[in-house]
Amino acid sequence: MPVVRGCNLPDDLLYDVANHIWFREVGDGTVKLGMTTVATTMAGQLVAFTPKKVGKEVQAGKSCATVESGKWVGPAKSAAAGEVAAINEDLVANPSTANSDPYEKGWLIVLKPQDWASVKPTLTPGSAVAEPYEAKMAADGFAGCG
Repeated sequence: MPVVRGCNLPDDLLYDVANHIWFREVGDGTVKLGMTTVATTMAGQLVAFTPKKVGKEVQAGKSCATVESGKWVGPAKSAAAGEVAAINEDLVANPSTANSDPYEKGWLIVLKPQDWASVKPTLTPGSAVAEPYEAKMAADGFAGCG
């Protein structure tokens, strides 16, 4: 697993580095999305998670959920367009799960992507994510995770 400035970035995921979002292909044509440890560290302890409802459309590059911490409120942007297939109800009830376990229990939504075949090549595979993330952290002046 790549570790960049103390931030774990599992190599079995695909990354939208610019927006700090990971994607995991579920195997049934859907993809699971979540925030990276970089995102949750930068945001601080999450206090609210408001996903789009199941059945709602998500536009590429637009919000699939709103996340809020003590110092930040903003969108979780999906690189892929599609329909929300599932939301993480446990995260709605306990948003800080995204801080403690962003890659397993802290996922955001499951999306039925419209054109995954064209979006997937634009994402960075985990095996190659260290260099782009190092550059992003340097550009953002982010020292790292814990």
